[in-house]
Amino acid sequence: MDKLHQQILAERENVEIALDNLNLAWGRQGKTVVELAAVGTFLHNIYNGMENILKRIILSKVIKIPNFATWHKDLLTLSSSMGVLSDTLSNDLYEYLTFRHYFVHAYGFMLEESHLEDLVRNIPKTWLQFISKTDNFVNDI
Repeated sequence: MDKLHQQILAERENVEIALDNLNLAWGRQGKTVVELAAVGTFLHNIYNGMENILKRIILSKVIKIPNFATWHKDLLTLSSSMGVLSDTLSNDLYEYLTFRHYFVHAYGFMLEESHLEDLVRNIPKTWLQFISKTDNFVNDI
């Protein structure tokens, strides 16, 4: 197995662990600020894992990732333009990028269950689509 596949596999394993923990935290009844902060952390971790996979794929093609303040958004745009992601999946991931930005710059006690609900509900489907698209792209390299 080459280095890129090993790196992607390691990231995928970490994302799977974060998904399991997300489900545990989200499944709790009467979530307190602590559970909501945990949910936010796991959503953040999952998106970071996907972003790390995209970075590794882009770098494996010897393409530099723009080093601007908007590099996170630029990474999604570049991944879409290269065919790593579909435009639809890129748009779905942008919702998680937006959450990631909020999560990094806000306080955990500001998270509201109602704002997390769609993100939590959609992440398993988004993750499976992400795996499918990135696997197809990497296998063609």
